[in-house]
Amino acid sequence: MKKMRLSDYHLNMGELIDLSHPDDYVMSGLSYAKNIPYQHFMMYYDKYLNKNKKYYIMCLKGIHSHRACALLEYLGYDVTQVLK
Repeated sequence: MKKMRLSDYHLNMGELIDLSHPDDYVMSGLSYAKNIPYQHFMMYYDKYLNKNKKYYIMCLKGIHSHRACALLEYLGYDVTQVLK
């Protein structure tokens, strides 16, 4: 699984998706990330993602983003886990 630090992420690399709870997302100050709570994202990932695009996935502690990236990579998506 591909991983990178948030400090190395740039907007032109691809979409950044934050799987944190909405309250945690607001407090993070990362307004350039798209917030989709983990449970919702895992049920409807196919509505948000396109296999021809690159995605960067993060969450508050890294646990949900790790799980999501593992599954999505297995399903053929180009994803990278972003660590704070």
